[in-house]
Amino acid sequence: MTLTPFSSASSRSVTRNVGKSSQALVVMGIVTLMMLLGIGSRLAYLQLYQTEQSRQEADNNRVRLLPKQPGRGNIFDRNGKLLASSRLSRAVFLWPLEQQPHEWPATLKRLSKLLNIPEAELKERLEKVGYESPLPVRVARGLGAEHATALEEYAVELKGVKVDVEAIRYYPHNKTAAHILGYTGETNDRDLTTLKERGYRLGDIIGQMGVEAAFEKKLRGEWGGQEVEVDSTGQILRTLGEKAAKAGQDVHLTIDLELQKAAEKALGNYKGAVVAMDPNNGAVFAMASYPAFDPNVFSGRISDESWAQLQGEDHPFVNRAIQGFPPASTFKIVTTTAAIESGKYSPYTVLPTYPYVQAGGIKFWDWNRAGFGPLGFVGALAWSSDTFFYQIAMGIGGEILIDWTRRFGFGSKTGIELASEEAAGLVADDRWKREEIGEEWLLGDTINMSIGQGFLLASPLQVAIMTAVPANGGYKVKPHLLKDDEESKSWRESLELQPETVEILRTGLRDVVIAGTGGALNVTTLPPNAGKTGTAEDPPRLSHAWYGGYAPFDKPEIVVVAFGENTGGGGGSFAAPIARQVMEAYFKNKKK
Repeated sequence: MTLTPFSSASSRSVTRNVGKSSQALVVMGIVTLMMLLGIGSRLAYLQLYQTEQSRQEADNNRVRLLPKQPGRGNIFDRNGKLLASSRLSRAVFLWPLEQQPHEWPATLKRLSKLLNIPEAELKERLEKVGYESPLPVRVARGLGAEHATALEEYAVELKGVKVDVEAIRYYPHNKTAAHILGYTGETNDRDLTTLKERGYRLGDIIGQMGVEAAFEKKLRGEWGGQEVEVDSTGQILRTLGEKAAKAGQDVHLTIDLELQKAAEKALGNYKGAVVAMDPNNGAVFAMASYPAFDPNVFSGRISDESWAQLQGEDHPFVNRAIQGFPPASTFKIVTTTAAIESGKYSPYTVLPTYPYVQAGGIKFWDWNRAGFGPLGFVGALAWSSDTFFYQIAMGIGGEILIDWTRRFGFGSKTGIELASEEAAGLVADDRWKREEIGEEWLLGDTINMSIGQGFLLASPLQVAIMTAVPANGGYKVKPHLLKDDEESKSWRESLELQPETVEILRTGLRDVVIAGTGGALNVTTLPPNAGKTGTAEDPPRLSHAWYGGYAPFDKPEIVVVAFGENTGGGGGSFAAPIARQVMEAYFKNKKK
């Protein structure tokens, strides 16, 4: 047998096949190595970089934060009678993490029908806290029994929806003292721009008006809560940590509940206000304003329709006791003071009075269109002669009158704790008139100001402070609502009046009741008292009615100011009887 050697071609062919197999193995090895490196890198990334995030996500799925609301402090009157407290009620909460974002729409649709709350509103609340929030978000308050029962029946379809008990604000006397107490409500986006740094969250309850807002820091307390572990169904397995809630402080006011009720009853259904105050230290006994509102309605959900009604043309939210109106002839207390203290008029000055006084071609009429003959300051106050004070104003000039107006506190906030709702009023001058109206100050402006008209606005509370000056012997007091406030001892400011000025004022105001326009208070049911009537023009609307007085005359304990907005009645016929009823209630209760 002959052996045939391999040809060169066959040799090359075998060699190539062996090389290709080696290359394939190398490539496969490289690919395998790269895959292993990729997997290893991914595992390292997950372990090294995402461990904390994964742990956080896991914790969110099994750990819940259960906030515990602090008890809000109670509000009491000066005698310990309850004005505001809290009571337990049902509320509905959503737990965002208990469902995936795409699952929530069906739940919200069902919940909307059960609670009669727009689906869009529920969605908005949920999205504001975010679907990843571990905290619950409240979507309904003050839940009725029928709604709670319905939610229980549909519990299977309402995953992540919980009904829980919480404290809501309760005002046992409904509308009584509503403007003083205010109300509470949930924080909104606007509130959080200033409150977030103080620990408030969306949906937290906060004082929105009145004492509730003024003393929010005292009343609120500090939140507590629990950190709990839950299973996949949301059931609590164990408590991981707990912080006790700290209740808010109680607040005791200077308000006398019974006198407050008497003031509101006396005012009746007339737009206006009544203020009762201690003339010696500024403690406010009563502050009534009508129309009013029931603050209890804010302890639940307010519908758009209900809110629109509360924003009606009568403006029930407005506390008229601290808003500005023309003070009319009550202001003659200031004009008398300015005249005597300026030195331009003796306390015993006597002037003729006329049907009218003419200045700048304009006739300024007396209110009786006839005049009263010769009068001094006492008689002019008693009969409220306009032409007497017109002449006084012409004699002292605008600058002196404006200066004394401001010394009495007009044109500035009083300092009462309701500063955010209080109007400063208006005391105009030449600069103001040029800037606002484009005209210079005229003699006629001074004449109008002398009887509490023209460019002059004052609140019933400011008129009460003015009335307290002759009552207490010449001191301007600072009104306040917080009882037993040590600072109140230093809140009296002496106007440094001459004894003769105080005597003229007191005698004149006493004669208003004895023989003048305030005869409605010259009754045996009251101790001797003094005061001043006023009727302010407000064209084309009806006139305003005023009365400011104090009692007892010799040792005053109470100042009462009654104001009727556009009632059309006079100060003596409309406002004075209201003030009398309030004073009668004060002295009757004092005897008990």
